[in-house]
Amino acid sequence: MRHAKRASFYKKMNFKEAIKSCINNALESNPSLFLINLTITETNKVSVVIDGDNGVTIQDCIEISKSVDSGLADKDFDFSLDVASAGVSSPLVFERQYIKNVGRNLKITTLNNEVFEANLVAANNEKITIEWQSREPKKIGKGKETVNNTKEIVYSDIKEAIVLISF
Repeated sequence: MRHAKRASFYKKMNFKEAIKSCINNALESNPSLFLINLTITETNKVSVVIDGDNGVTIQDCIEISKSVDSGLADKDFDFSLDVASAGVSSPLVFERQYIKNVGRNLKITTLNNEVFEANLVAANNEKITIEWQSREPKKIGKGKETVNNTKEIVYSDIKEAIVLISF
């Protein structure tokens, strides 16, 4: 019984490595695409989520799927595969996603639970810069005035960031 479990474990590890290799090969052929998430369930249901510097087309998803199918064609693995693009409401995960979304409005929650709805004006490998306007009490006199705010946030301080869609 112990050998059967060990054989099953190694087959599962080989399957995961084979999937990763196929995906990496497909992404190398289109460097504007990158992997956001890869999940493999106990029943070998594979879910691949990708994003791209210029967006993701249906054809991009098809190409990744074909690459995995053809890469595993000669292997003895039973699996199902879903390849999708990161959805509009999916949180940003990688610096590349922030960089591609410069100029768009984001809702950002920091680790300190500060929440900003702001325009992403810059992003690099270390941090983002956001700008927004707020109404604040006048320094002199009564009433409020519109104030322009700017803040830099390092990626490690971001709990979640989502692109806001406006119609």
